[in-house]
Amino acid sequence: MIYQFNIPTTIRFGCGAIKELPAYLIEQGLKRPLLVTDPTIAQLDFFAEIVRDLNLKGIHLEVFSDIHKNPVKSDVYKGTDIWDQTDRDSIVGIGGGAALDIARSIVLRVNHRDDLFKYDDLVGGDVYVTNSVPHFITVPTTAGTGSEVGRSAIIADDETHQKKILFSPKLMAKIVFADPLLTMGLPPHITAATGMDALTHNMEAFLAKNPNPICDGIALEGMHLIAKSLEQAVLRPNEQVRSNMLVASMMGAIAFQKGLGVVHSLAHPLSSLLDTHHGLANAVNIPYGMAFNVAGNEDKFKRIAQALQLREETGEGVIKYLFELNEHIGIPKKLRDIGVKDEHIEILADLAIADFAHPNNPKPVSREDFKRLYQQAF
Repeated sequence: MIYQFNIPTTIRFGCGAIKELPAYLIEQGLKRPLLVTDPTIAQLDFFAEIVRDLNLKGIHLEVFSDIHKNPVKSDVYKGTDIWDQTDRDSIVGIGGGAALDIARSIVLRVNHRDDLFKYDDLVGGDVYVTNSVPHFITVPTTAGTGSEVGRSAIIADDETHQKKILFSPKLMAKIVFADPLLTMGLPPHITAATGMDALTHNMEAFLAKNPNPICDGIALEGMHLIAKSLEQAVLRPNEQVRSNMLVASMMGAIAFQKGLGVVHSLAHPLSSLLDTHHGLANAVNIPYGMAFNVAGNEDKFKRIAQALQLREETGEGVIKYLFELNEHIGIPKKLRDIGVKDEHIEILADLAIADFAHPNNPKPVSREDFKRLYQQAF
């Protein structure tokens, strides 16, 4: 059974939904899509099947997969060159957060050729997104970032490693084909890291200081779905828990239009400086970042504990749960276990305080706070 819902992007959700992609393209008069993915997915059987199904319908596609696991500006420029050289008419992003961020950034750059970071939302660059954009379709293959339903892309500067946000409502996909079967083959460590990324999105969105009760409700249900599904998705996956995680991932991305917080500002520097997987960076940092937020936000942590169905409905109960969940799904407890060295902490603190996420944290975070949190997690 394929369901359809609009929040506000049209989402075709269900096992086998990807089979609808060729007919949709034909219906829209699109015959020359650029498929944007990552180097790993480009080699997988399900991707070959997508390509085969499109070719059988006479759709002349081009594949771009030469991207970093943490996207950088040069990736976007290379992809735009492929668009220019091969006469495309649409863009289909297939993958996790990296592939979808690059795909969305190429969508922007096709008809906006000033320096990419002129359009950085953090400096008001969204006002320059004035031209039309190509028809954009997203196909998620992980349950983590929820980028398939987003309006923004996070891209790092190749040299400074600072992350920028490219944002515009124009960058929202026209349609999402969300097929849980595409996530069934994810290895346990990727399922764990991306799942904790989704949990971080929902949790930080709920705590973010910007008022948005609609996003709060979505975030609470997203946390509930993850709590009852993530461990099984890692250890004993089936279609139901994979479906729950895919929905919860999208819910996190919808909710975090309200804002994120300290955990993402701890995680982003690890990805840009040390090329750490974003989900893994969030996963290791979330217990420490959430512990920082408990004081002054006890009522909200009680509601989080209730959504997670914890016996101990307190902030301390939530922190204990996060450490235990990480242990059960194989996430390392300390930053030193994922390649961070003591000499990295000062530069990580510099990058964290400059990051865009923490201004929406429910309490202020100073550079010294970031340094202390890195030391605690180290």
